[in-house]
Amino acid sequence: MDIIFICILVFLIILACFDLVAGVSNDAVNFLNSAIGAKAAPFKVILSVAAVGIFLGASLSNGMMDVARNGIYNPAYFTFQEVMTICLTAVVTDIILINIFNTLGLPTSTTVSMVFELLGASFCMSVLKGFDDPSLQMLEMLNASKALQVIIAIFLSVAVAFFFGSVVQWITRVCFSFNYKKTLPYLAGIFGGIALTSIVYFMLIKGLQESTFAYKDWVNGHTLELVIGCLIGFSIIMQVLHWCGVNILKIIILAGTLALSLAFAGNDLVNFIGVPLSGLSAYQDYMANGNGAYDTYLMGANNLPAKTPYIFLLGSGIIMTLALFFSKSAQNVIKTSVNLSRQDDGEETFGSSRIARGLVRTSSAIGSFLERAVPQKARTWIDSRFNKQELTMEPGAAFDLVRASVNLVLAGLLIALGTSLKLPLSTTYVTFMVGMGTSLADRAWGRESAVGRVTGVMSVIGGWFITAGAAFIIAIIVATIMRYGGFIAMIILIAVALFLLFNSHLIRRKKGDADDELFVAILNAEDPTTMWSLLSEHVRQNQIGLLDHVSQDYLDLTNGLFSEDLRRLKKTMHHLDEHKRAFKTMRRKETIGLRRMASDEDMLEKNMWFHLGANTCLQMIYALERATEVAVEHVDNNYNPIPEEYRAEFAPIRDRVIDYIAQVHQLISSKRMEDAKKAKNMGKELREIVKGMRKTQMKRAHKGRREDLRASMVYLNVLIETNELLGNLRHLVGYSQNLLDEEAEG
Repeated sequence: MDIIFICILVFLIILACFDLVAGVSNDAVNFLNSAIGAKAAPFKVILSVAAVGIFLGASLSNGMMDVARNGIYNPAYFTFQEVMTICLTAVVTDIILINIFNTLGLPTSTTVSMVFELLGASFCMSVLKGFDDPSLQMLEMLNASKALQVIIAIFLSVAVAFFFGSVVQWITRVCFSFNYKKTLPYLAGIFGGIALTSIVYFMLIKGLQESTFAYKDWVNGHTLELVIGCLIGFSIIMQVLHWCGVNILKIIILAGTLALSLAFAGNDLVNFIGVPLSGLSAYQDYMANGNGAYDTYLMGANNLPAKTPYIFLLGSGIIMTLALFFSKSAQNVIKTSVNLSRQDDGEETFGSSRIARGLVRTSSAIGSFLERAVPQKARTWIDSRFNKQELTMEPGAAFDLVRASVNLVLAGLLIALGTSLKLPLSTTYVTFMVGMGTSLADRAWGRESAVGRVTGVMSVIGGWFITAGAAFIIAIIVATIMRYGGFIAMIILIAVALFLLFNSHLIRRKKGDADDELFVAILNAEDPTTMWSLLSEHVRQNQIGLLDHVSQDYLDLTNGLFSEDLRRLKKTMHHLDEHKRAFKTMRRKETIGLRRMASDEDMLEKNMWFHLGANTCLQMIYALERATEVAVEHVDNNYNPIPEEYRAEFAPIRDRVIDYIAQVHQLISSKRMEDAKKAKNMGKELREIVKGMRKTQMKRAHKGRREDLRASMVYLNVLIETNELLGNLRHLVGYSQNLLDEEAEG
């Protein structure tokens, strides 16, 4: 049986290496976004600083490994086989969970998933052991108090990060104002001293007090002296550097990047290798003392503090560092996140929700009430500190250096504090919530963006709860299968997990290929000619994609109505809603691109043609929605079908409409619009035919049989919306000709 446990162990270790690379690739934005977004230093310099932090954090971390070993359950009550089952369950569940969440596009967290996977697996094993031996107490087998402490810490970190992000940034902004260069000469020393002292205190004294540092005892015994010395020393150094013309905010940001990347590696390393190393420790103890009794030998040795071999920590640090430098995924995530989070030209990733709208309205009312309670002079002075007209940012930056400093330093401190208390916090959500808090304090949440930001925060927090519940339930199911299925079930589940892992990788690749790289290129472009070329191609592709959808949806609508296929009609209604939302998202992106162009007379005219074309595209979707809604109601109520003579009459014109959509599609996709006039005339001819059919149908509706009245009106509605569709197609040809045709521009 030892060979099976070796296979399980190899599987756990291989997955740990995969998780290290994937974790850095996905979470790199957490510790690089602020420095890159504020343009604090060249990209390679920021990357190098973060790499040093990751390597040190991974190499020197150790105490957090106890969370995976004995922080959730008490291994002394479980046999070697049961501990390996718990570890394998956590890993298999993690793969299943990632695959499901990637497919559904839901947010997830490695920290939350690890905690609840271990909790679900150990809970299941405890219950099953209790059935076999009623004398065992489940609460004794589970480390209930520690598990509860970990869970509370995870969810409290959301509120704590947002609260402190808002408060600290508000105080900092009141001190510095948006024109920080005015006040920096007076605050450079004290601000730099406090920031760097905080970093040193939490990174070296608190954040790594359980690490492999040889001098940690001496440091713990002289904490006060070190803090006072660092505060005085750094304050003097920062003030002198400012007098020498050095921007000390950039130094703080680089130090914060080092701190946050170090905290990320030290805290999140347990998410990637904690469970596999727990399994390795159990296997080593079993081989030394188990005497082959895998189903009776208890794993009390895992209750001892973790002593992770340095080679594993060093190897993890090397893998994570190399992944940061060479992973294209990591660099793409960084660039995309920075470009899409610009203060002025960013795109709101999340939409709107009823709860978010209610919260924003309530908060606005409370804010207005509190504002009236503040004396006018105080309110005027505070407003002067938040005068965005004086905003000082580096060229091309997403936000200023002051906010970037607070983002990095505060997030690093919170994560390091959690690490020192052996509480696994999610770096993704701590940095996200700190960033949301600082942007709120900076009054970046205007009326245009507040609902989207609140919806985003709620989506992230909701993702936590979904992750927790799904991880717990799936882990119970997997653990039960392994318990009763034995080694055969383990082997099958390992095979399934490997398949899902490969499948999940393919999904990520396809999703990455489908990302709007053209929009990112527009935001990265500096030359107006290049920018316009990319933007016009984006508009063209968006219109072509919409025409494909319109053609298929029109065909599905008419076929569904005439064949009384309710399922097809409802599916068409769903598709139309998806296409409408997707087109609106693309339109927002293109509007952002247009805003980055020069505001000359030529661009103002292009703006007009763009918005007219976009409105025409939406009107086509609205026309199909109106027709489909009436058709769904008719078929769903089981009214009389459309008469055969109407179907025979409409079939030829329907085919000509679809052919006309294809010709407009070809015209726009060809990038040359010499045949625009011909296409307009064809559309005009079709409209005249449909108008004649509409008049004929109106006469039929008045003179026909009463029982056919509903069917006649539905058919009339299809003709009306078809006429509307053709009119908008003709308009689209004209608008696209003015916007996209090179000769027209000349």
